[in-house]
Order: sequence, then C-alpha cells, then structure tokens
Amino acid sequence: FKRLIILGAAICLGGLVSLQAYLMMVPPIANLSDFRPNMVTTFYSSDGEVIKTFNACTFSKVSISDVPKQLQQAVIATEDKNFYNHHGYDLLGLSRSMIENVIAGHVVQGGSTITQQVAKNLYFTQEKNFTRKVAELFVSFDLERNYSKDEILELYINTIYYGKGYYGIWQASEGFYKKSPSELTDYEATYLAGIPNAPSIYSSDRHASLAKQRQKQVVSAMIKYGYLTTDESAKIHE
Repeated sequence: FKRLIILGAAICLGGLVSLQAYLMMVPPIANLSDFRPNMVTTFYSSDGEVIKTFNACTFSKVSISDVPKQLQQAVIATEDKNFYNHHGYDLLGLSRSMIENVIAGHVVQGGSTITQQVAKNLYFTQEKNFTRKVAELFVSFDLERNYSKDEILELYINTIYYGKGYYGIWQASEGFYKKSPSELTDYEATYLAGIPNAPSIYSSDRHASLAKQRQKQVVSAMIKYGYLTTDESAKIHE
C-alpha cells in the first residue's frame, strides 16, 4: 500500500514537472492591454439562418487602480483565496474537482482559479468538458508568465458577467447603482463581488434576499482570510 502511494505520488510529480516544462515552451499570448470583448447577440431562424446580429452591450475598461480595494479583496476571498500564491492553477482545488468529476463521469465542479476564469472568458466557450479544462490550464499558465497578478485581476473584473446583461465592473456598477466603480460603498462592492458565482440568481430582483445572503457570505470569507476584522465587517451595511 505504501509503495502504491509512493508510486502514485511519483507519477503525479513527474506529470506536473513535464507539464510545467512543456508549458514553458508555449509561445506567449498576444498583448491583452487593448483587449475589447466582442459581446454580440445573434438571432437565428428555425432552420439555422442568421436573422440579425447586433452588439449586446458596450464595453468600458476600468483600471485596477480605480477599482475599490474592498471589491478586489472580496473577489479574491470568494473566488480564489490563493490567487497571489499560485501560477495559474490551484493544485489542491484542481485535485478535489478532478475527483468529483471522475466520480460523476463528467465535469460537475470547476475548481477554477481567477486566472482560469479569465482564460475561459477570453478564449473558450462555457461548455464543460475535460479537453477544455486542460486547454484552459495551458492558457492560464501562459497568462501568469506574461502578466502581473494585478493585470490578470483587472482582466477578470472587466470581463466577468454580473447578470442583467452587464459585463465587467463598469457596466455592473452603472447598472446596479448608477455610479462609477470608484464611488462604490463597501456594501455595494461586496454585493457585486458575490454575483458572478450565480449571476442569473443573484442579479435577479426576484431573488433579492438570496443576493443579500450571498453578500454576507462574501463578508464572512473576507473575515476568514484576513481581509476584514469582525469590527470592520460590522460597519458594512446598506
């Protein structure tokens, strides 16, 4: 039994080293500083013909320096607590999700880091399958090689979906609160940070109570990971 454990660990380690070595040889991703998402809506006829295509929304990029620190920390605490310590993927989270997926026979749990979510938003569809997850790892590693953590976080906050047709923090802030991201209160920042987990639910007026519960979960995560003290959290209210 011990030998099997040692052999399994050695195989995993060897595979990881091989993956790292291969990824180091992958050409860098093109510069993303001028990235603009192509957010369009297309209507099709019953036989598959395109009837009309038009822009679903406008896009305004917000510098990470204009995003409240409270929002940045809330996103990290809820989406990827090890964001500043990994290289694009979280091995523990990845292993846990892989076990769940193998048991289920298909992808049921993502285990995605913020970097992986950026990779998915920029280069892949929302379809869940093993091939896409592997490709996502390659792109995530390359993003980490070529961009700083702040640049990756900025990309995430500017491209994530907040529900109601709002993509990125500028649209979400304007849409929900009629103000720029830099003007958000601590409550508003933590509220918005919780929406991307399930935008169809938390952004809906029909589920306002669930969205408020989610906001409390975000604050609890921030306390757990040292971004807030209990006394500071008590001052966050509508």
